[in-house]
Amino acid sequence: MCGRYTFFTDKELQEVDEIIDQISNEIQLENIKTGEIFPTNLAPVFVPQDDFVIPRLMVWGFPNFRNKGVIINARSETAREKKLFGSSLEKRKCVIPSTGFYEWNAEKKKFLFNMPDSGMLYMAGIYNQFDGKDRFVILTTGANASVSEVHDRMPVIVPKDRIRNWIFDNDSTDAFLYGQQPYLLQSVPAEKE
Repeated sequence: MCGRYTFFTDKELQEVDEIIDQISNEIQLENIKTGEIFPTNLAPVFVPQDDFVIPRLMVWGFPNFRNKGVIINARSETAREKKLFGSSLEKRKCVIPSTGFYEWNAEKKKFLFNMPDSGMLYMAGIYNQFDGKDRFVILTTGANASVSEVHDRMPVIVPKDRIRNWIFDNDSTDAFLYGQQPYLLQSVPAEKE
């Protein structure tokens, strides 16, 4: 589930530009990866700092200690019980800003999902530090009707006006994890020539 997502800049997406500007100012980067975000890419993530929510760059994926590669998603239904995710869910929640996410159906056809009324889609995540690097995973849940024809899982979506609640309010965690997910639009992305 959610093996790639998008973080496109566009004149209409002032939010993406603002996130990039904040990170660039903070750590003096000139080029932050935009476009299609793959596992192990460095990507913007919203995290708490004191009483504020700020963007930071983190690597997508926790190390997979059993095999090579990374773990990019955590099932919201079982994250608390898993040693790798439990303390992060309690103490290190984050939000991953995107302009949509990709899923593939059984025939390996790629679909893009995004919000119908906004250029931005915010996904719930958790983060931790491994070997001195900050890393995040995306929390997933059972797919709702807008996604289920393509895939049986989808990211836990955080409404923009509730980002602070997800990050700071542990009493509302279950409402996000088990709540109804918004209806999403699906499209088939144009093939690159």
